[in-house]
Amino acid sequence: MSLKKDHRSQLKEVTFRCVRHGGFKAEPARVDADPDDAVHPWRYFSLCPVCDEECGQAHWERSLLKAWQKATGPISEEGKAASAENLVGHPTKEESLRTRFNAMKHGASAKVATYFPAKPDGYALCATCDVDRYFCSQQPCCVKQTQNFMLHHAAFEQRKPGMLTGMYADMQAAVFSILQQIIMTIIADGVKLTRPEFHFDENGKLSLATYVDEHGEKHTIMEVSAHPLLKSMSELLTKNNMSLADMGMTNKVIEADDMLPGQLGSKTIPVLSDDEYKRRQLTALENLTAKVMRSNQLTAADPILVEFGRENGHVGQVIDVEVREQ
Repeated sequence: MSLKKDHRSQLKEVTFRCVRHGGFKAEPARVDADPDDAVHPWRYFSLCPVCDEECGQAHWERSLLKAWQKATGPISEEGKAASAENLVGHPTKEESLRTRFNAMKHGASAKVATYFPAKPDGYALCATCDVDRYFCSQQPCCVKQTQNFMLHHAAFEQRKPGMLTGMYADMQAAVFSILQQIIMTIIADGVKLTRPEFHFDENGKLSLATYVDEHGEKHTIMEVSAHPLLKSMSELLTKNNMSLADMGMTNKVIEADDMLPGQLGSKTIPVLSDDEYKRRQLTALENLTAKVMRSNQLTAADPILVEFGRENGHVGQVIDVEVREQ
């Protein structure tokens, strides 16, 4: 049975992290004892190769030492064999669909590496990016752009639009925030904008266009135009399906939502009381007998039916429809 590795001994190479220039690996320049730390009783320090400032060990590396020390798992040969047997049959088809994009992280064989090369602070989204700049500069492609590329590629290839819900929710929130800013700007500036008109006089000099009214007062001719953001706001609302009908706020849509499937709207037919409905039903039944008798008379006098009866030996016979009262 193999023994667990002791992680309390000093390290020969440590990962350090500079606040301004990111992480780097180097041999410790200074090692301090830390007996209070039961997992790894040493503290490491080194100078940043860029700014020559002393840096401490990366916090994630110390966390790994603690995780390794407390890790549980098979240590006997039988346990290791049982663990290896659990991997038989894996990865499954579903697991392969999830893991086949893992190789794109390093960008060695990915087209996205040429689409979005790593340029720290070179893209517009770098202003709000939380990726370490030094780490980003060591990558062949932009980390955030690659994540977006991989997510969209996987969603379209697997036909699973739900994978993009979170990203599109953030985008929709940003669009709505921009729309609110447009509306507030229009309200502050006014829906119409006025500016003075200019013209060239007889000497070819550009001057203001003015006129004198009947009282002898001089006025400047002003050009009135709609606020230019109104058109942008209208296009944004239409293309983003944010009209009243799309949001279900019109009377027609509200009335349709209140009805059951197959039910007519209240404005389609007039509403009748119970007494009026019964009266109309009784009148229709009283006139039914007269309508049937009149129909029989028209049938008996129809020349086509009479000729048909003669040809088939039914001269003078007419099939009557008898109406019986229930």
